[in-house]
Amino acid sequence: MKKLLMFSLMLLLLLGAARVLMAQTPDSMANVPDSATVVLDVTAADNVNPMTANPNADVPLHQQLKTKFIEGGPSFMGVILLLLILGLAIAIERIIYLNLATTNTTKLLRKVENALKDGGVDAAKEVCRNTRGPVASIFYQGLDRAGEGIEAVEKSVVSYGSVQMQQLESGLTWISLFIALAPMFGFMGTVLGMISAFDAIEIAGDIAPSLVAGGIKIALITTVFGLVVAAVLQVFYNYILSKIDSIVMRMEDASISLVDILVHHNKL
Repeated sequence: MKKLLMFSLMLLLLLGAARVLMAQTPDSMANVPDSATVVLDVTAADNVNPMTANPNADVPLHQQLKTKFIEGGPSFMGVILLLLILGLAIAIERIIYLNLATTNTTKLLRKVENALKDGGVDAAKEVCRNTRGPVASIFYQGLDRAGEGIEAVEKSVVSYGSVQMQQLESGLTWISLFIALAPMFGFMGTVLGMISAFDAIEIAGDIAPSLVAGGIKIALITTVFGLVVAAVLQVFYNYILSKIDSIVMRMEDASISLVDILVHHNKL
């Protein structure tokens, strides 16, 4: 079920990104100057007021982003976009999973205690079996060892708590990998863009702004997009970590309370 959910999210994000990029691609490409036909008009540049000349003043933000994305080149920009989509898919799947795993431990403890009073350990295990989340699963494992003594209960709770914690942290290594890879590909595009700029200078034998502008632009665009992707994924990563810490803290407190309830009702 988890794999199906993550695959569905990835597919939706990929289709959405493709639709956004392809919707106005011809218009965007029309706005991208051809480096082979760029002519540097010094006289016209001198007559333009730099404080008032803004060619992107009336262009929507999403159109500017698509134009810059196309200018950055399909190779590195496509990889960076793929990293963003995969990272967001995993992050959204983790957030949904963690929200479903969040349990009202106070209410669960009250139900377990009432079940112990009325029907014993079996009734309490049935309450945990019908409750969703890692806390209820840990309670079930502890109640299942209730007849073996307090040490067996504590050992079972600790062992199964570690298993549940690993499930909560599943997928975080991929998000951290994408956070590291996105700036790397951006910087790689920067290096290659500067190399192409110097190649153009070497071939022309002259340092003209029109020769190096294209390579420098690609270098800066790939770096910016790589850093933006890393920043976005880092926000989701930190949010997921804080959510996991909150659930783990509730798990530990609830486990201690469960042992106290079992001791109080002489079930150990």
